[in-house]
Amino acid sequence: MKKKAHPYRVRPKKKLGQHFLTDERVAKRTADLLDANDVNVALEIGPGNGVLTDHLLRKINHLIAVELDYESIPVLRQRFAQALDLPEKRKSFEILHQDVLKMDVGELAEKHGQLAIIGNFPYNISSQILFQLLENRNDVPFLAGMFQKEVAERVAAKEGSKTYGILSVLTQAFYQVEYAFTVEKEAFYPPPKVTSAVISLHRLKEPLIHENIDLFFRVVKKSFQLRRKTLRNSLKTFQLSDKLRQDRIFAQRPEQLSVPQFVELTKKIAHDGN
Repeated sequence: MKKKAHPYRVRPKKKLGQHFLTDERVAKRTADLLDANDVNVALEIGPGNGVLTDHLLRKINHLIAVELDYESIPVLRQRFAQALDLPEKRKSFEILHQDVLKMDVGELAEKHGQLAIIGNFPYNISSQILFQLLENRNDVPFLAGMFQKEVAERVAAKEGSKTYGILSVLTQAFYQVEYAFTVEKEAFYPPPKVTSAVISLHRLKEPLIHENIDLFFRVVKKSFQLRRKTLRNSLKTFQLSDKLRQDRIFAQRPEQLSVPQFVELTKKIAHDGN
């Protein structure tokens, strides 16, 4: 008896970290997260076979799908040929064959306005996508994405948690993070070895930090490089006065500080000696 061919025409590639979403219910729940946002343009990262794309096209006026895998492009063009041909006044859909990490998101926003980012993100670049988001935070009010569950938990973690770290603090300084739902391995082809989760990020009306932002990033990253040490030890490389080093905040470990406390720490360092 012949083995039945898999219905998906794009072959998943391990080097691209591809695990194609096959569960329509998960795709719809992810797309539905856009309902609470007033953006008209969305950037979908890694559409693959277009399961999530199909639901996004029903929710958004202008969808830009960016895909690195050359095999996916003709499949997407064929599957969504009708959407690609829609009159511009009704809806707009375009497919870009690019590496999203090399894209100029600011340039896209300049052309189309504020945009949402959404997708079933390849696990091997998911953290990089978040850092790209932070760099373009003024242009991206919303993100919803599929991550490895432990990464999703890390982004949403609060102080005092073992998973609380760099991504938690930097993201929560500018976005409200919500852990939306957990996704089991069976929702993908091929099934990954880990459980996944969808999180959503809504940009705060007012960020928790307005100035010394570069310093804030440096302080947070340096603090967690030695997360078991007190801040007095992990921030040794900063040229701090003896008086500031005696501040009781430096006796704490980084995981003990809330995001507002990291903002306050940055202010103390910025004004040290002034």
